[in-house]
Amino acid sequence: MAVGDPPLTLGDLSEIPVGRLRGVGDKKSKALAGQEIVSVLDLLQHYPRRYLDRTRQARIEELEVGEEATVLGEVRRVSSRRIRNRRTLTNVEFGDGTGRLSLTFFNQPWRERQLSEGTQAIVYGKVELYRGRRQMSNPVVDLVGNRTGRIIPVYPQSQRAGLHTWDLASFIDEALARCRARGLADPVPGRVLDHFDFIDRQAAFNGIHHPESMPEQAEARRRLVFDELLRVQLELVRRKRRIERETAGVVHRVDGPLVEAFHQRLPFALTGAQLRTIDEMYSDMVLPRPMHRLLQGDVGSGKTVVAVTALLVAVQGGMQGALMVPTEVLAEQHHLAVTGMLADLSVADPSSLMGERPLRVELLVSRVGTADRRRILADLATGRVDIVIGTHALIQDRVEYRSLGMVVIDEQHRFGVEQRAALREKGETGAAPDVLVMTATPIPRTAAMTVYGDLDVSVLDELPPGRTPIDTIWARTDLEEVAVWADIRESVAEGRQAYVVCPLIDESESLDVRSAEETHARLAGEELAGLRVGLLHGRVAPDDKEETMSDFREGRIDVLVATTVIEVGVDVPNATIMVVLDAGRFGMAQLHQLRGRVGRGTHASRCYLVGDPATPDGAARIDALVASTDGFHLAEVDLGLRGEGTIMGERQKGRSDLKLASLRRDREWVESARSVAFEIIDSDPELDDHPGLRDEIDLLLAEDEADFLMKG
Repeated sequence: MAVGDPPLTLGDLSEIPVGRLRGVGDKKSKALAGQEIVSVLDLLQHYPRRYLDRTRQARIEELEVGEEATVLGEVRRVSSRRIRNRRTLTNVEFGDGTGRLSLTFFNQPWRERQLSEGTQAIVYGKVELYRGRRQMSNPVVDLVGNRTGRIIPVYPQSQRAGLHTWDLASFIDEALARCRARGLADPVPGRVLDHFDFIDRQAAFNGIHHPESMPEQAEARRRLVFDELLRVQLELVRRKRRIERETAGVVHRVDGPLVEAFHQRLPFALTGAQLRTIDEMYSDMVLPRPMHRLLQGDVGSGKTVVAVTALLVAVQGGMQGALMVPTEVLAEQHHLAVTGMLADLSVADPSSLMGERPLRVELLVSRVGTADRRRILADLATGRVDIVIGTHALIQDRVEYRSLGMVVIDEQHRFGVEQRAALREKGETGAAPDVLVMTATPIPRTAAMTVYGDLDVSVLDELPPGRTPIDTIWARTDLEEVAVWADIRESVAEGRQAYVVCPLIDESESLDVRSAEETHARLAGEELAGLRVGLLHGRVAPDDKEETMSDFREGRIDVLVATTVIEVGVDVPNATIMVVLDAGRFGMAQLHQLRGRVGRGTHASRCYLVGDPATPDGAARIDALVASTDGFHLAEVDLGLRGEGTIMGERQKGRSDLKLASLRRDREWVESARSVAFEIIDSDPELDDHPGLRDEIDLLLAEDEADFLMKG
């Protein structure tokens, strides 16, 4: 590489195969390819998973029992033997001159070859005491060879492929040395680097791979994390602004009499969070581009009132509103609630004698009879239906609107490019209706900014007065479960009702979980004999399902045994006990949703989480639910337990640009990157003045990945 040539871009590095580096022959190239390292860029973005700080490294004689520690030492002796069930036990004597540590590996016979006598290694694990000696069970092992220096980077490696941390370190040394002559291009604007006091990109790559101190490593990580997050946010914001530019929307009038009449009729005052969210929504609805807003609100935070407000803004302007939900049970529930809220409200109608007619809300689901369906579809097309409630069938070909102005999507639906196009075609002038996506699954703010990056986010973070606190109890033992059924009997005797939720419909040979049908039969015949016990799950016919829900709402069923079909939207204020069987099988968000089905009236409510989870994470989830009813706090705990892979969804399957950044650990940088992305895109919509940034997005964010982010 000649001095005087322009600095190397990430694109240049992606074109240089690792085989061009000294020491990387065919065998090593193949091993690196197995780690998805094909180019010099892949190599430089293969970051250390941790560092051994020799200035602070633990010595064996100082190790505290019960603490986790990193120790550098040498293998003194190794042996392997068979134990019961044909398993193997490998014992390693490990020393560092100050003491000895016993390492025990279960069912890892290859460790005997890896850790031969005299091998230098770093081990990381929890120190235990066994027969008076310090030991670690199944510690993480990194072979480091004779590497020197104050800070030693430790890389993800593959012993089986013959690829060790010292190989990776020497290849990265070589790559960095070869880059030095020309330097690395830095496309992030200088004003941004100055504002955050960032080091330049070349210094960042050197500092992440070869820090002289841990503060230098932290500075390097800070810079590279920002680069990753900025690329993601630039792409999301660029697409968001493009949709806003290229799609005509409806300009709504937000100060009409219909919304005012609705708010005045409510038997309670709106919370500050509801008022703030409605204002945020109004600021979108008056613009000539379609609103795409995510409304996050914990269980019971009053999302329905905000949604109905949005629908009424469209109706008072002479347009129509649609409320789309994931299940027919939920559609029916919403239809009952919304018609109750809007009874006696009228809309202008010049064709009627009085100049107005009753506001009309209709339900469109599969159980609606043919004649009624035909009538509803005809009246939607002529504008005589103001608000329609149903599943995603509401945007299918056969449903036509006179002028659809507002769509509210509740739970489990994300709207991508195809659905937006379908909605645009539903508007009579080609203007796309506004879209409000609601979720009762709180998402950590930073994750929402990334996963829902194309939507503006509003948060209902305040519960309306009068919501009854829910006591959450973990019933781990058989004896504690007996007390649960006794509590239900007592509660029913006082006139209350209860839910019992099971993970599966039928019995499963492979899973030790209770099915809804088996549980229903057992409870009705044994623990809850004499009570009226109903059954609801996904295979119940629609008419039977509605009859069961109606019986439960009207108090003709005491206890409803169900699957998670009742997870969202079911509202029976008289139900005060929720029992979740095999609770360890459910995710945190699901358990929080289920718990939110009780505590909706004035009576004290309880949620019993039954069972002893098979995993530490399962137990941690239940502990967190017992300790808190704050959905946003629980979402953060859940992100901590699951990591961001699950939040990012399918992104992790492709070539994710987040190799270093963590939505959990780096939340402040997500916000900063998003803010900088808006600043750059609003002055340079297609990054014509920032070609370096545009090239990096094209290189590192594959088209399908960006599409996924927009569609969710």
